[in-house]
Amino acid sequence: MARIVVAMSGGVDSSVAAALLKEQGHEVIGMMLRLWSEPGVIEAEDDGVERVVQNKCCSLESVDDARRVARMLDIPFYLVNVEQEFKERIVDSFYEDYVAGRTPNPCLTCNRHIRFTVLLNKALALEADYLATGHYVRVDDHPQTGRRRLRRGLDPDKDQSYVLHVLNQHQLGHACFPLGGYTKPQVRAMAAERGMNVATKAESQEICFVAQNDYRGFIDRYAASKQEDDALMPAGVTATVTAAQPLITIPRPGPIYDQQGKLLGRHRGLAYYTIGQRKGLGLTSPAPLHVLKLDADQNALIVGPATALDQQEFTIGKMHYTTGDVPTAPFEALVRVRYKAPNNPR
Repeated sequence: MARIVVAMSGGVDSSVAAALLKEQGHEVIGMMLRLWSEPGVIEAEDDGVERVVQNKCCSLESVDDARRVARMLDIPFYLVNVEQEFKERIVDSFYEDYVAGRTPNPCLTCNRHIRFTVLLNKALALEADYLATGHYVRVDDHPQTGRRRLRRGLDPDKDQSYVLHVLNQHQLGHACFPLGGYTKPQVRAMAAERGMNVATKAESQEICFVAQNDYRGFIDRYAASKQEDDALMPAGVTATVTAAQPLITIPRPGPIYDQQGKLLGRHRGLAYYTIGQRKGLGLTSPAPLHVLKLDADQNALIVGPATALDQQEFTIGKMHYTTGDVPTAPFEALVRVRYKAPNNPR
C-alpha cells in the first residue's frame, strides 16, 4: 500500500477520491490549499446577503466541508497557505494576459505550477508516493516505452485531460486519479452511499478568484489596486521588476479599426474585449460588427462582420508533450478548439 496525499477542495470529487483510496487500504493524508482572493471586495450572495468575496476553491464553507470529510474518513488534514505563490503565478499572469490581448486559462497554469509543483513538493516532503486529485482523467504506462501516459476520463462529459496536458513525466509519475474510470453521477451516488453531505454540492465552473465571474470588473479593481500601490511608494522609489513578480501594466485606451484600416472609434483597453464580441463596442454601423483581432503591438482593436470570424487554419504555440520528446517530423493529430467541441483530424 502507498502513502497518498489527496488534494481536497471540500467538493464531492476530491472527497470521494479520498474515500476510495482509504477503502483500498492506502495511507491517506488530506491537504487543502489556501489560495489568494481579492481583499475587501463585497458581493451579494444568492440569499441576498452581502459578504466579503472569498476564493471559491478555499472558502470557509469549503474548508469546513473538507475537514468534515477528513474526520469521517479518519485521515489527517492540513490547510496549506500558498496565497503568495498563487497570486504571483496565477493571478498576475491572468491579468497580464488580458492586458496583452490574450484570453488566459488560469486552471492550466494552476495545475502545473501550484497543484502539481507546490503541492506535489509538499506531498513528497511528507514522503508520500503519490498526489491524488478528483480530476476525471487516467494515467498508465506505455507498454513499449514505459513512459507515463495521460489518458482521457471514461466520462466524455467530464473528461479533464485538457487541463492536465501540461504535466511532465515526473509529475505524472507521482499522480493518482481515482475517479478516471467513473462518471459524475456514479461519483455522486458513491458520496451519498457513504453519507457525505457534499454528495449534492453544486460545482462551480467559474474562475475561482474572480467575483461573480465578472472578469472585466476584476481587471478594473486589480488595475486600480496597482495604481494605489504605486501612489503609496515613497518619492524617488521605483518598482523593481523580477522574474517572480513582473511589473503590472495598466489597460490603455486605443484605436478601433475596420479590416481596411479605417478608424472607427476608441476602445477602453484590450483587456476588456474578446474575439467574437459584438456588444459593448460603442460603435454604430449598418451591420453588426464583431471583434476580429486584438492587436497588442498597436494596442488596436480590429472589427468586422461575423463572416470574417470564420477560419480554416490557425497557429498554436506553447506546445507541451507529456513524454518529454518533441516530434521532429510532421504528424497528424486530433484537434479540439473548445472544451465541448468535437475532435477534428488535422
